[in-house]
Amino acid sequence: MHVVAVVLSWNGREDTLAALESLRGIETVVVDNGSTDGSADAVAERFPEVELVRAGVNLGFAGGNNVGIRRALDRGADWVLLLNNDATVEPGLVDALAAAADARPDAGVLACKVLFADSDRLWFAGAGFDALLGRSRHEGFGEPDVPGELRDTVRATGAGMAVSRDAIEAAGLLDEELFLYAEDLDWSLRIRAVGFAVVYVPAARVRHRVSAAAGGAGSPTTSYYETRNMLAVVERHRPLPRGLTGARRALVVGPRVLLAARRPASAWAAVRGWRDHRRGRMGRR
Repeated sequence: MHVVAVVLSWNGREDTLAALESLRGIETVVVDNGSTDGSADAVAERFPEVELVRAGVNLGFAGGNNVGIRRALDRGADWVLLLNNDATVEPGLVDALAAAADARPDAGVLACKVLFADSDRLWFAGAGFDALLGRSRHEGFGEPDVPGELRDTVRATGAGMAVSRDAIEAAGLLDEELFLYAEDLDWSLRIRAVGFAVVYVPAARVRHRVSAAAGGAGSPTTSYYETRNMLAVVERHRPLPRGLTGARRALVVGPRVLLAARRPASAWAAVRGWRDHRRGRMGRR
């Protein structure tokens, strides 16, 4: 199993260096997404064996990772491991992925177990998705970590996921119109739609400082892109008759505005996400 890891680096130099330290011994491509804090120079100095691609601008999660995925495939990877720059892998991850790929030759995506960085509680242990209401629930969220078995799941998370060359060639790359958030969900759904399984691999363990690069969960940036892009994903994968589309949009947007009620800037960002989706304004905000 030839795995090449792709790490997307933006501002967050120490996070990026920690991610790369955890990947030592794994062939890695770093895409610097227009950082301004010296991340790229620090990577070049401390990890000369890593291929560093300087994008020069912020291409978003989708666009930046696509640059790295293309390079990984050019290097002969048959599996590409995406890892957030605010995440670290635990020892044995590649062996766990290889065993899973052997056990599940139908898999196009191997979803890592993701724990909170500062505890042994789960952040992601597989996830479901309600395409009608635009709700994706992380299984096991907040629960203590326990061993588990390989099993199918609806989607993976871009914080830690491996995607096969065959699945990429069949389904395409990440959707750059989404820019940030929900692109991993959309990718998982597209890969499943062309006949591959998404398999949760509990022995492939990742630790994650959640949403650090976007200002934290509930930040205006998170609220905007998560709302706008979830609308795009549900309408792409579960279209409804025109008369019901508006009602579903309200069901998707309303809870997100209410959850952000104590953060007026975030609530307003969710409303802007709805407005921009309706106007067809995608890509970078």
